Amino acid sequence: MYSIKRLWLTRDSYAHKKWAELMEEAGLTVNEEIDYTVGIYSGDKLVATGSFFKNIIKCLVVREEFQSENLLLKVIQHLTERLHEENQLHYFVYTKPSNFNIFKSLGFREIIFTDDTLFMEQGSPDFQDYLEMLRIHKKPGLASSIVMNANPFTKGHQYLVEKAASESQQVYVFVLTEDRSEFSNTDRFEMVKQGVEHLSNVTVLPTNDYLISSATFPSYFLKDAAYETVAQVQATLDATLFKEKIAPVLEITQRFVGEEPFSKVTEIYNQSLKKVFAEEIQLVVVPRIASDGQLISATKVRNALKNQDIATLESFLPPTTYKYLQEHNKLSR
Repeated sequence: MYSIKRLWLTRDSYAHKKWAELMEEAGLTVNEEIDYTVGIYSGDKLVATGSFFKNIIKCLVVREEFQSENLLLKVIQHLTERLHEENQLHYFVYTKPSNFNIFKSLGFREIIFTDDTLFMEQGSPDFQDYLEMLRIHKKPGLASSIVMNANPFTKGHQYLVEKAASESQQVYVFVLTEDRSEFSNTDRFEMVKQGVEHLSNVTVLPTNDYLISSATFPSYFLKDAAYETVAQVQATLDATLFKEKIAPVLEITQRFVGEEPFSKVTEIYNQSLKKVFAEEIQLVVVPRIASDGQLISATKVRNALKNQDIATLESFLPPTTYKYLQEHNKLSR
């Protein structure tokens, strides 16, 4: 006889201990962002679990001796019902490739998989809708691409785009859609658009959930708290999705990235891009530029904003970003 109940991992230390033991037995990290967790018990023993963060189903585990009992199906059904209750009608699953048939039987559609990870979704608008949006914005010719958070858009970002534009027929700049930064998606997208308006061969596009998102690469947002091995797996999935599904639609043959001396996770991502792209997409690593003897970074800009250090802001920001921040009351006039 099995019972199913919610696990309050942040409130119940005993439940968290048993959940962590089950996760570790399955080779999964407990260093995950989670909003909701459910467990299935055989008597007092936790034998299966699953969680979600936002609209991403993850951390799915069934003890080996119970894997013939259809418990994973019960966990997934419970989680999807709960997501519907929260009005989440489009959701993802991040799981092992061996679970493909179970999720397919429940109506999930494959987006991409690697040796370690399967990424699927259910609901709409879906990945095919995203690819169609890209086709609509496609310009003739081979292209380069850049993916950036732009939190906010600096002279360093602008230099990277200008370099790509000077060496490419077309450049597609993907701006992270997810709102997990100091500046909103709307603000960041607009700052990038204004900062590249002088470049006629540059198109700015959203990433939605399909590039560097909580679904494809959650460790990106955890930064120093992310385990390097976990970041490696997630970065490989994100890079594979870009190479196999997104790049062909836009005829992308190059991807420009900035050199990364500050963030270990971003450096892992750059290395994963190089490995996954191999000979098919050229990865161009551009050294960071300096201003007044300091390497430009968005982190330094955010610190300057907190301190209202106008001299640093004027040195590190293009006029378009500086004006945008002024107009939106982000700094003193």
